Amino acid sequence: MLITLITFLPLLVGVGLLFLKNDKVAKIIALGFSLAEFAVSLILLQRFDSSATGLQFIEKVDWLPSFGIQYFVGIDGLSLWLVLLTTFLMPIIFLSSWTSVDKKVPAFCASMLILQTAMLGTFVSIDMILFFVFWELMLVPMFLLIGIWGGEKRIYAAYKFFIYTMVGSIFMMVAIIVLMFMTKNQLGTMSASLLDFYKLKIPFDAGNYLNPQTLMFFAFCLAFAIKVPIFPLHTWLPDAHVQAPTPGSVVLAGVMLKMGTYGFLRFSIPLFPDAAKEFAPLFIALAVIGIIYGALVAMVQPDMKKLVAYSSVSHLGFCILGLFAMNIEGITGSLYQMLNHGVSTGALFILVGMIYERTHSREISKYGGLAKAMPLFAIFFFITTLSSIAVPGTNGFVGEFLVLLGAFKANKVAAGFACTGMIFGAVYMLWMYKRIFFGPAGHLVPEVAEEHGHGHGSSHGKAAHHGHGEKHPLLDLNLREVVVLIPLMILIFWMGFFPGNFLDKTKTSIEHLVKNHGQYTLTMNK
Repeated sequence: MLITLITFLPLLVGVGLLFLKNDKVAKIIALGFSLAEFAVSLILLQRFDSSATGLQFIEKVDWLPSFGIQYFVGIDGLSLWLVLLTTFLMPIIFLSSWTSVDKKVPAFCASMLILQTAMLGTFVSIDMILFFVFWELMLVPMFLLIGIWGGEKRIYAAYKFFIYTMVGSIFMMVAIIVLMFMTKNQLGTMSASLLDFYKLKIPFDAGNYLNPQTLMFFAFCLAFAIKVPIFPLHTWLPDAHVQAPTPGSVVLAGVMLKMGTYGFLRFSIPLFPDAAKEFAPLFIALAVIGIIYGALVAMVQPDMKKLVAYSSVSHLGFCILGLFAMNIEGITGSLYQMLNHGVSTGALFILVGMIYERTHSREISKYGGLAKAMPLFAIFFFITTLSSIAVPGTNGFVGEFLVLLGAFKANKVAAGFACTGMIFGAVYMLWMYKRIFFGPAGHLVPEVAEEHGHGHGSSHGKAAHHGHGEKHPLLDLNLREVVVLIPLMILIFWMGFFPGNFLDKTKTSIEHLVKNHGQYTLTMNK
């Protein structure tokens, strides 16, 4: 019952919060339950058997037995860390939005918790109909988060997000139904179990692009490519990020985009091995284009949030590149990069949200000299920047190094071009940092007086002053904000210096996937 508890507890609490009227009580309950949820999810980590290739913590109940549809959940090394990333980020998101969300607070907390259930459900579902239910459920709370608590163009962004994702999902649903009928023909009974889907012999003809395996491969890939998003299906992402409230941006970057990369890893590549191998060069090319394009477009953004949004297109290109390298190094790096992106880009969106809450502007040109006014904020932002540009010693380096190692073995030219994306990444992130923190002071950042003047900057939440003794409009981070950021900073260095603590849990599952490509099966371990 452990996985069921972890998956559905947020839904139950979220529905309960809809009946609350008190904003503060709603925040406290949401934060308390999300912390409890994370604590419970750590039991999964503690009991997880790293040496097992099969599914663990299995729960199985007949749902629609005449169609072979079950409530069937479980995890292995491919999904363990994504479940923990989701439960880890949620209390951080609630605490970071403590003062920034001030309307319909119980409904906001409920939407976030229901979204958490949907995301967790996609990572643990082994029955494909169950997976699809969770996959579609995720659309509703995210649509509401953008549409109700978003920026000026929130309605446009919400509908664009919803329509893009829904269109991709329709084709995947058709493919799932076809696979269910194939189980009846080949295995004797209709089933929606992923384990049965893995046993199917799906016809493939290398010379004919209209063969069943290729068509279903692209039906699945379209849904996942939109979610990642892969170039050129990325246009919904910057709009969604910019218009979404900070918590929405963090959950979108931190977890939801990983549902796409996880989909490739769990479904597209092992279910359709011949088609995946045939079209790997196409996805490697799209990944490299996304890496470079995302970095170049990020470089010219005047808006901090839009810059970070386009950096996501670039960073997730590395995940796709590693997956379609189809070797142990590439897939290991890709899975690690999924976690890295959730931590680092999640932290960047939180930091941008903190400065936006103070000034209501994300325009880079309006800042400058912020390091004097907000030294503590400058330090946290710098650490996150180092992680984002993959400096050795941070989590980003390990993931991108492994991806490039795998890519080099698969396609040296693609790996070479991907390296330029890392260089461009350093350019746009460090240039943004320089302009915001050390550039000429913008009109949002009045000059801070010298210590012997009428006051000086403080890093403990006290107001800094400028030359005429008036309060500086920018306060440095307060205790709550420091508490929000410290776990993310710890994880950046922990994952950078001790990657083995994380990679050991995924090693057996990834080796099993790579070595059995074409004959991949999953067993069930209790």
